[in-house]
Amino acid sequence: MTALHTPPDRAEAARRAVSMIFLVNGAFFATWAVNIPGLRDALTLSEAQIGVALLAIGLGALISMPLTGGWTARHGSGPVTRVAVVACMLSLALPFLMPGYVGVVLALTVLGAANGSLDVAMNAQGVTVEQALKRPVLSRLHAYFSLGGVLGAGLGTLLVGRVPMLTHVLLVVGVTTLAGLLAGRLLLPDPPATDLPATKRSDQRAAEAQPSRRRAGISSAALLLGLLCFLGMLSEGANYDWAALYFRDVLGQAGGSAGVGYTAFVITMTLGRWFGDRARGRLGDEAIVRVGAAVTALGLGLALLAQGPAFAAFGFALSGLGLSNVVPVLYGAAGHALAGRGIAQVATIGYGGFLLGPTLIGFVAQHAGLRSALGVALAGAVLVALLGGGAFALVRQRAAAAQVQSPGSEGAAPSQNVP
Repeated sequence: MTALHTPPDRAEAARRAVSMIFLVNGAFFATWAVNIPGLRDALTLSEAQIGVALLAIGLGALISMPLTGGWTARHGSGPVTRVAVVACMLSLALPFLMPGYVGVVLALTVLGAANGSLDVAMNAQGVTVEQALKRPVLSRLHAYFSLGGVLGAGLGTLLVGRVPMLTHVLLVVGVTTLAGLLAGRLLLPDPPATDLPATKRSDQRAAEAQPSRRRAGISSAALLLGLLCFLGMLSEGANYDWAALYFRDVLGQAGGSAGVGYTAFVITMTLGRWFGDRARGRLGDEAIVRVGAAVTALGLGLALLAQGPAFAAFGFALSGLGLSNVVPVLYGAAGHALAGRGIAQVATIGYGGFLLGPTLIGFVAQHAGLRSALGVALAGAVLVALLGGGAFALVRQRAAAAQVQSPGSEGAAPSQNVP
């Protein structure tokens, strides 16, 4: 049985299962985030040491993501996701078990690698579920990630400072690992070349046995989708990391009021993803990306021009709504047109936006002010809107070429996802 021959009830069960995996991944990240201050205090780390430790997470992900693309192509996204979700959840405990700073950095590298693998594999499984259901689901899956973050942060608010840090972490590790194990049993199989004719499968196996420059490289479609993902994640990271500081340092909002812009962004981001698949089905992926990026640019522009918190919060809310479906749709386009390796390539390039974006904005802010620095994120959103048409044209060409090469194959991507 393959994704394209899956009974509807089996496909729906897989959708719920992969939704759970996105949910526990969000809770995993939130649990790590709320315990960073406790870990810093326990080891008496400086801000610079924390920065290096956080960078280790990103570097671990950048190492594992391309490898996971190959594993997914070879073994299927279901088995890889089952392994990755358990490894990822267990890795959360590692930095809190380390007695010193070097151990923490090494543990966070492992944590980042496990999370990077899960990121690629679960999104590839999401594409498989989309193909089985013949309707978009990736935006809703990313909404479950956001919801998991809310739940993880809420639990952290209740437990941090009231129970030992390691107790809190191990509780989350136990619950999320069990949930991941149970959900993994319901994922759909998608072994490579399952839906190709026998002669096509033998040709593909021969190609895999003889690596070529073309196979080892990256296609123009993956490169451009990755660039859009980089810019989208740069803008997303800017909102996450700098919205509260913008309200405090530029708009002069103190205390809890400094978090208003961040809260507005997170709420609309979550809501946009929750209802995004309906919009994708009606408007198509290209329109969602380009219009969403334009709305993001408009929102950031309003926030940067605002002189008061209410108008700025409205701008950040627009930014969250516009960005909400950009990355999920780009992942989906890569998965449908380029399979698991495509998601890995796009995710790896895009992840650089999270790594480099906040640092770049911080550097510009130091020399030109935070208001000007956030203009970098605005420019990134504008570029996504302008370049999106070319990226999706390449995706359509790639899909059309695949159908010509294998006209009888049932493995083509659903047309509604690559308009």
